[in-house]
Order: sequence, then structure tokens, then C-alpha cells
Amino acid sequence: MKVHEYQAKQILAEFGVPVPQGRTATTAAGAKEIAASLGGRCVVKAQIHAGGRGKGGGVKLANSPEEAEQAASRILGMQLVTHQTGPAGQKVKTVLVEEQMAVARELYLAVLIDGAIARPVMMASAAGGMEIEEVAAKTPEAIQRVSIDPVTGFQPHLARELCFALGLTGDAMKQATRLMSGLYDAFIARDASLAEINPLVVTDDGRVLALDAKMNFDDNALFRHPEVQALRDKDEEDPSEVEAQEKGISNFIKLDGDIGCLVNGAGLAMATMDSIKLAGGEPANFLDIATANDVDKVVDALMIIARDPDVKAILVNIFGGMARVDVIAEGIIQAQRKMRKAIPVVARLAGTNVEEGERLINESGLPVIRAQDLGEAAKKAVAAARAA
Repeated sequence: MKVHEYQAKQILAEFGVPVPQGRTATTAAGAKEIAASLGGRCVVKAQIHAGGRGKGGGVKLANSPEEAEQAASRILGMQLVTHQTGPAGQKVKTVLVEEQMAVARELYLAVLIDGAIARPVMMASAAGGMEIEEVAAKTPEAIQRVSIDPVTGFQPHLARELCFALGLTGDAMKQATRLMSGLYDAFIARDASLAEINPLVVTDDGRVLALDAKMNFDDNALFRHPEVQALRDKDEEDPSEVEAQEKGISNFIKLDGDIGCLVNGAGLAMATMDSIKLAGGEPANFLDIATANDVDKVVDALMIIARDPDVKAILVNIFGGMARVDVIAEGIIQAQRKMRKAIPVVARLAGTNVEEGERLINESGLPVIRAQDLGEAAKKAVAAARAA
């Protein structure tokens, strides 16, 4: 789960991470009022779940309350397009109005989980303000990282190591050490998967603070954090993913292809998508329906896939596990009868009650394309999508 910048800053501030003064507004008049309370000079920032907002015109400097009002009026309601939103962009409903900062240096700082070593790591770079992926690709030596023992936590010597790499000394090092400790504490306490500050700035008057902030959270731990769940903005998420979650289909991710996938098992779902690509196609989604021995859930999943206007064919791949083939088959039949447009369905079914599942499909009279193995199913799905 993602949150907005202003929400991430609120969380970090709870753990002692310094952030600029500011508040959010949903109207231009509200932005003007906040700017006046900040002394006039401010920054007006679009609040959407995407980076690159400045490049897309979603961040404006203002030197008076009137300029802040004008900037907010241009940003609010705009369809902000960045490299992370896709061509459709995202509508801006809220702006963050913050004090302007006289910045001497821009740095990068983040905490995330390194799956290779099964530990949190803190990353830092002097190339703040840039996209870290670009820095990693072009100058990986510019990124410093330390691994953190989850038993002992973030230790001061790790902060000093990063500070030395960033060229921070004296009082700036002391401030950065406290900030790093607070960032790690927030990351652990809220079960985050990412806590990022980009840029982390050193101001002309020597302050070290988070000029921007981003936090992502582990969905599997949200049951422990109702305060984090309350920050969710469903308007920032793909509607089909929201619908899937509301109907108990948690393992659904929208992709950009034209072949929908319904599979039992995450690993098998990955293999199914790989097989589609090897056959020359592109998957439209990841969907692990798991042990869904519930016809209604199968129907819901297939209808969510079918409502995607890009989907030209659907591949159902059920293999082993505890999923009952007869339940899946009945779900396929009911879903096909409900679909507003005819979408070819390719089914590879192998598992419990497979004979009953075969009988149901055969007696339905529906044009379900059958396949015996995954490779054959992927080829037939690609061919069906191209024919459609």
C-alpha cells in the first residue's frame, strides 16, 4: 500500500524526522490561506502516488499568497502525467503547500528490505533529487548502503559510515544521525516495505530535513496497523485491483498486455505469464486465485479480467493443488454467459474432479478452447488474442 507525500511526512515526523512546515489544501483559496500563514513564500505540490511530479508540472514555487492561489488553481484538477502514471495520468485532488527552503545540498536516503540477505538496508547517495534507478544504472558507485541487523537495530556507527560517504560532518552529521535513526524506527514500527527521502536536504542555515518523502507498506501486515489503513486513497489505485480486493481476490495486479490470466498458485501464475511472453504475447494481469473452491469467486475474477478493454483472450491455467476443477469449470461457464462481449477462453485444467469439470464444459456448449499443457495453452491464447 502507498500513501501520499504529506501522509508519509506526518508518519516520519512522529518519529523525529524533521520536515518542512506545511498543510494540504483541496481548493485554491485554501492554498492561499496556508501560504499566508507561512509568510507567503512557499511550494505548491500535487499529491498523487507517483514520482516525477515536478517534471509533469505538478510542483510550483510561489512568492506570495496570490501566486500560491494561482499555482494551486492550475494544479488542482489537472490530469498529471509522469513516467510513473502512464499516459492517462492521475487527477490531482489535493496539494501540499509548504515553506520554501534555501537548499545547499540535495541527498538521497532510503530504507528497504534486501531479500538477498533477508535484512533491512539503508541506502544513501550524494545524488539526491535524481531518480535513484538512473543513478544505480549510470553511477552505481554513488550509492552507499549498510545492512542492519534486525536484532540490534540501527546503530550510530552505521549512520556515521553513511554520513562520511555523503560528506556530512559536525552538526550536520549529528542531525543526519538522528534523522536516519528516526527513518529506520518509522520503517520498522509501521511495517513499511520502503521509506524514502528524496531529496534529503541540507539548508543554507545548516538544517538537515526531509524535503520529500515516500512510504510503501507491506499489505500482509496492514491488519496490525489500522492507522495506516486509514490513509489509503483508493482513487489512486487501479479500479480493477480495488474491486478484486473488495471481492476477496487479493492476488490481482493489472498489467499492460491483452491476455488475461486466471491461475491457482503464485509460482504457476508467474510461469504462465512467462509462457505467454515466450509464445509472443503479453499478459494483461497477474491473478493467483489460490484454492478458490467458490464458483462466485471464480466468476468475479473472470468478470474483472473481462471488463479490461485491452483483454482479447483469457487463459485459465489450473494445475493440481487443492482447487477443484469442477468448481473452476462452473465458474468459467457462468462467467462466459455473463460477459457482454465474446472473449475467447483457453482452459488448461488438471487436478481434483477433472472428469466432472470436463463434463460440465462439454455439456455447456460454450466455445472453451482446450489445451493439455501450459505451452499449448499459451500458444492457443496468443493465437486467439491475435484473431480477436
